[in-house]
Amino acid sequence: MTTLLREDEITLALIKSLKEGKLTEFQEILDELQPYDMAIQYRHLPDKHRNKFLLYLSIRQLTELMQELPKIEQIDILQKLGVEKSSKVLDRMDNDDLALLLADLEPERIEELLSQINQDDSKFVQSTMTYPPETAGRLMNNRYVWIPRHYTIRDAIDKIKHFAELAEYLNYLYIVDEDKKLLGVVSYKDLILGNLDDRIEEVMYKRVVKADVLMDQEDVAQIISRYDFVTLPIVENDNTLAGIITIDDVIDVVMQEANEDIEKLSASGKSIDFNTPAWTAAYRRLPWLILLLFIGLFSGSIISRFENTLQTVVALTFFMPLIAGMTGNTGTQSLSVVVRGLASQKLDFKQTIKLIIRELWVGIIIGVICSVLILLIAYVWQGNLVLGIVVGGTLLMTLIIGTLAGTIIPLILYRFNIDPAVASGPLITTINDILSLLIYFGMATLFISQLM
Repeated sequence: MTTLLREDEITLALIKSLKEGKLTEFQEILDELQPYDMAIQYRHLPDKHRNKFLLYLSIRQLTELMQELPKIEQIDILQKLGVEKSSKVLDRMDNDDLALLLADLEPERIEELLSQINQDDSKFVQSTMTYPPETAGRLMNNRYVWIPRHYTIRDAIDKIKHFAELAEYLNYLYIVDEDKKLLGVVSYKDLILGNLDDRIEEVMYKRVVKADVLMDQEDVAQIISRYDFVTLPIVENDNTLAGIITIDDVIDVVMQEANEDIEKLSASGKSIDFNTPAWTAAYRRLPWLILLLFIGLFSGSIISRFENTLQTVVALTFFMPLIAGMTGNTGTQSLSVVVRGLASQKLDFKQTIKLIIRELWVGIIIGVICSVLILLIAYVWQGNLVLGIVVGGTLLMTLIIGTLAGTIIPLILYRFNIDPAVASGPLITTINDILSLLIYFGMATLFISQLM
């Protein structure tokens, strides 16, 4: 029904069915929407239609909707649903999503919401909230199937059928002993192809790829990406199976970390989105920008000190922004390479030296090519070979320095356990501006008699 409709047309169709009380037509529209699209439609609805929209949804649909909305809207929906319906929705929510919902709420509010779900899930959610933020323990859920070591394949399949509705993924089953220590893993495919009377211990993989509850969420994402898993078992220090992390949560982590790095690279350092108020956005950007303002004043003082040189050879002014722009750009490019690299792997001393040497050669190659081109342009345009040498020589040195600055600064910060993304593009660009101006005007002053 909705396959050929635009997003706004679907919204109008939903409003029409809500106004006319046509529940069947309403459900037919929703049946063709993914949970994300359903959440988009809910947010597009005028406030006066939202209560009826929620009234028409099943518990399953309400749960799917909740898990696609920001926390503030989730809380709002729970208040609209009332105690009975909200408790059923909370019961169906994945435990990791529920823990995320409860994070940062007042203790009384947390206790109130947890009292509405079954005792086992409540205890699990409370336990995950004891782990530090952005660790595996905070991301894990208990929607998985574990199998005792003494089970046969027939027993395992029977258990899967019983818990299929509750489990988030059935791709992998985890084998445990009497103390719930993780012993192995078996895929659903292996069960189907195996002999029903074979023991699970005979077909399971004993070398299990797993993560500790305190492992950083970025490291968890790297493991899942490296092995192409859809789930990863999470264990306590004593190898007790504590939960699993699923691929959908890892994608959220990757997006979150990427957004954080972008915010830091843009010199804001904190989250700013479409809904952030103007004053808040300005406040979050100001500290870095004020720092850059004072550094920029130093750049201005350099130019003023070489005012006589500029007045003597006016052509120098034309090439000044070009040199500064290219130097800043190459530094930012190197910074981007280092930040992306550090996000995907750990660098030892040998790899660090190799990276610095590689970037040095990149700077030399780019510098030589660009400096020769600018030398020829300056000579043809002004008919002055010395001007070409000054501009070309400056560009060569500054491109090499800019590339090294964009590489070494984030590596130094990484060495001291500081997030390298804070070495923002604007900061490196400003530092490179100062160095390029000093080199440019220094060389111009040195050759002033030949430039006149």
